[in-house]
Amino acid sequence: MGQVSRFVGGKDGSKFRFTVITDGVLRYEWAPDGKFEDRPSAFAVQRDQATEPIYRLKETDDSLEIITSRFHVTYNKQAFSAHGLFAVVHGFTGSTWRYGERGGTLGGTYRTLDTVDGRVDMDHGVTSRDGFACIDDSHTMLFTEEGFIAPRQPGNGRVDGYLFCYGHDYREAVRALYKVSGPQPLLPRWTLGNWWSRYYEYTADTYLELVDNFEANRIPLSVGVLDMDWHLVRDPRVKAAGVTGWTGYTWNRDLFPDPPAFVKELHRRKLKMSLNEHPAEGVANYEDVYASMAKALNFDASEQETIPFDCTDQKFLDAYFDIPIKHLEDDGVDFWWIDWQQGPFSRLPGVDSLWVLNHFHYLHNEQLQSERKPSEGGGSRPVIFSRYGGPGSHRYPIGFSGDTVTTWASLQFQPEFTATASNIGYGWWSHDIGGHMYGIRDDDLTTRWVQLGVFSPIMRLHSTKNKWVCKEPWKLPAGSGKGPRDVITKFMRLRHRLIPYLHTMNARAAGQGSPLIQPMYWEYPERDEAYQVPNQYLFGTEMVVAPITSPQNPATKTGKVRAWLPPGRYVDYFTGVVYEGDRFMWLNRTLDKAPVLLKQGAIVPLDADPEPGNGAANPDGLEVVVVVGADGKFDLLEEDETDNDEPRPPSKSVSWLKSSITFTQATGIVSISPSGEGKSPRARDWTVRLLGYEEKTGSIITGDAGRDTEHCPTTKELLVHLGRIPPGGEGTVLLGSNPQLASNDASSMADAIVFDALIPYETKDAIDRIMSPRDVPCTIRATQVDATEMDPDLRLVLKEFLLADGRG
Repeated sequence: MGQVSRFVGGKDGSKFRFTVITDGVLRYEWAPDGKFEDRPSAFAVQRDQATEPIYRLKETDDSLEIITSRFHVTYNKQAFSAHGLFAVVHGFTGSTWRYGERGGTLGGTYRTLDTVDGRVDMDHGVTSRDGFACIDDSHTMLFTEEGFIAPRQPGNGRVDGYLFCYGHDYREAVRALYKVSGPQPLLPRWTLGNWWSRYYEYTADTYLELVDNFEANRIPLSVGVLDMDWHLVRDPRVKAAGVTGWTGYTWNRDLFPDPPAFVKELHRRKLKMSLNEHPAEGVANYEDVYASMAKALNFDASEQETIPFDCTDQKFLDAYFDIPIKHLEDDGVDFWWIDWQQGPFSRLPGVDSLWVLNHFHYLHNEQLQSERKPSEGGGSRPVIFSRYGGPGSHRYPIGFSGDTVTTWASLQFQPEFTATASNIGYGWWSHDIGGHMYGIRDDDLTTRWVQLGVFSPIMRLHSTKNKWVCKEPWKLPAGSGKGPRDVITKFMRLRHRLIPYLHTMNARAAGQGSPLIQPMYWEYPERDEAYQVPNQYLFGTEMVVAPITSPQNPATKTGKVRAWLPPGRYVDYFTGVVYEGDRFMWLNRTLDKAPVLLKQGAIVPLDADPEPGNGAANPDGLEVVVVVGADGKFDLLEEDETDNDEPRPPSKSVSWLKSSITFTQATGIVSISPSGEGKSPRARDWTVRLLGYEEKTGSIITGDAGRDTEHCPTTKELLVHLGRIPPGGEGTVLLGSNPQLASNDASSMADAIVFDALIPYETKDAIDRIMSPRDVPCTIRATQVDATEMDPDLRLVLKEFLLADGRG
């Protein structure tokens, strides 16, 4: 039996070395000079595992075999080649890996979507239908024992690769990636709310006025971002220094006369604050910190030349954080948007400046948070905002996907792009919601993009500097609750209501190696259908999201998406429509709704406040959405919000406060047991919302709070108000044995669409004659719809309503 600390080869002058890292991960190295690399790399920072994998070794003078529970590797002890080094993944003998092959991976992610209009081919991940995937780590930078960076050893022909052999156990393949490369960090809770960002010349007053307008319209925010115009850009000194003005470390005092006061006002409004930086041009002579930087670096400032940016020089990097970055953080800045656009180059071969910036900015922010008191905005977990640097970048959240083009084609690609990134462990993308530049004004496009943003890892509105572009909801047209203004407002409020659910998923992502968003094939790897819906994804453990990313039909006023419903029964979160799964369906929605499905047994905790305020504190009340029909369990995880104002190390382990929520189908009992530990959660109001449920007279008995219910027959929702439940207490709802989901009312659902549809009245009458008779089976009425002349999308809408629950 072998151990992880034991290398196969790599001794006595041999040119090869293998390391069994886990039962499904093999590191394979070739060094022409026999010198192998043990320093951590940008990708592989923790190769040494605490758990010793079990493997068998068969070796002769000219052959080597390594066998684990997941793979069987054969090697001829010569230079690596396709015929001399290969592996069979157990259960996948028809798809043997041979050296040099990447495998038909399911994709990873991409460095940046700057100027992308539509789809791009993404890099590789560690999941593959072939059962194997590889990461080539031969050229990435290394870390020294002192924690700084270093290039690879010189010489051609060196190989440093990782073979992942996990079959179709995609989740385990990504967990193995985290074992080699380090886990996803836990995000600060406030990152999960709404972000406002725009490339625009705000002043302190106009920015605060903007934030106040959001509050006046009862639209919550948690993060405010200032793009580059916060610093000197068009000042005459910029041109005189021979630089472009993209890089800057000096506030534009004409716009922000008192920066600390401005940041303090944002904090008072419960927003965290980030500044954009483009560091590539170095430190010019007009910067406030120029003299201090020159002194720290022994730079000859007599000619007033720009101090060049060089992240490979540790002395420069230390001064960079100690002087210009600290100078601005002293004004209250919480974290940085590192807007590096100069490619993967530096003064050292193989050292990517983006990697260096991401790594050290993240460590610096961790130190910053540990030094600040909570009352000063500290005590948070570290976070940066930057582009993807390659495998291993998940250690430095949050990702900035780049300046996308404002088109439907860009929107259509982003759900797939986001979900596929989980195949390389990159779980926290932030997109320019609504698109960044070019394109045309299309309020429907903006609305659909915001809906995607709400069901994305990070919800950040952003756009370019153009006076015709607007993302402020109150500047968009209203429309009786269905216009872009109304819909975007509703969805942005929903984003903050979702924070209890999202933060629990955040804890799961960090603690269990399970990203928030996952492709459908992670859950259903043996179903071909799951691979045919790249835009559809699992949003946490309880939701399936199929975003609408194509224009509205002007006649039906609906958008559509072809979705695959896995086996089981589902309820749409927004409509209450019940669906029978195990099939493809066209899901059609008016602009005010998006397809979000919850399976039987799903439990989703929400902030009970329909209009949450700024920030992301634990809510005063909770609403628990429950779908009957199967057992369900959800452990709501929250952090203790104490009054202690001492600095808290962000890396300190979290003591989670767990409130258990269960539903038992056989007895029909919903049980809520808030944590009895810590100062939070305190005694709070709890409400249970039964989705897609039709109340039966006399079937509900609540706990001590007594019976207090609201019933909505249109969406088949029942709200049961339990009142205040103290920590350590319990609240229950008794529905009676084996409760079931309600039947769909296809006729009523159709009436709402047909009434607004821009179609002839004769067609509306014909539809009514088909949909109204409830004694005619739905399948018969569906054939009548097919035989009636009408808009094709309207036909899809009607057939969806008739056939959704599969009962004919």
